[in-house]
Amino acid sequence: MTLLRAQKLSAFYGDFQALFDIDVTVEQGETVAIIGANGAGKTTFLRALAGAIGSAPDMVLFDGQPIGGKTPHEIVRLGIAMVPEGRRLFQSLSVEENLQLGSHSERTGPWNLKRVYELFPRLFDLRHFPATDLSGGQQQMTAVGRGLMSNPRLLLCDELSLGLAPVVIRDIYQCLGTIAAEGTTVVIVEQDINRALDASSRFYCFQEGRLALTAPTKDFNRAAITAAYFGL
Repeated sequence: MTLLRAQKLSAFYGDFQALFDIDVTVEQGETVAIIGANGAGKTTFLRALAGAIGSAPDMVLFDGQPIGGKTPHEIVRLGIAMVPEGRRLFQSLSVEENLQLGSHSERTGPWNLKRVYELFPRLFDLRHFPATDLSGGQQQMTAVGRGLMSNPRLLLCDELSLGLAPVVIRDIYQCLGTIAAEGTTVVIVEQDINRALDASSRFYCFQEGRLALTAPTKDFNRAAITAAYFGL
């Protein structure tokens, strides 16, 4: 079943057009990767899905319903959560308070503080610490946990590996696999091509705001990805 469909999705920052007629489908329960170089439009695409950038209603369909143009608050209530690039945790709040912010949508589901602490045990020990006092990896875990606290059907993850050590990236992606295995549909934006392909069943490659290539990860051709990635 198709959970998300972007069709002829365009996006603008003022007069600057950042996305051009993007067509992407995401099936219920799968993990899809969005890859591309800096400036390719990957984060803009996620922001458009999450309501941070406006679009025409029928440019984004979620569970068959048009959601383009809805506010981020409305979209979270529908079941889409975003883990933003840079984590964007609140410095004045503890780890646990940052996590609890994710539950404001009051959606029901399997994710609560107990389950998040089971997924990220280290956060339980640090739950009363200011979130921004944590290491980069622990902050990323907090950001993912905050997204899960809204009990999303679709989790959008923007550059989870950015600035983190390889061992930390491995641990976070293992947890992402657990999240997906429990039924949450996941879209990941990732510059690390190998990491993105390992974690996903299908990928879309963006290049300068346009869709350059899409394929199942098991069928990918390295030369084709390189050409699409760099616009060769």
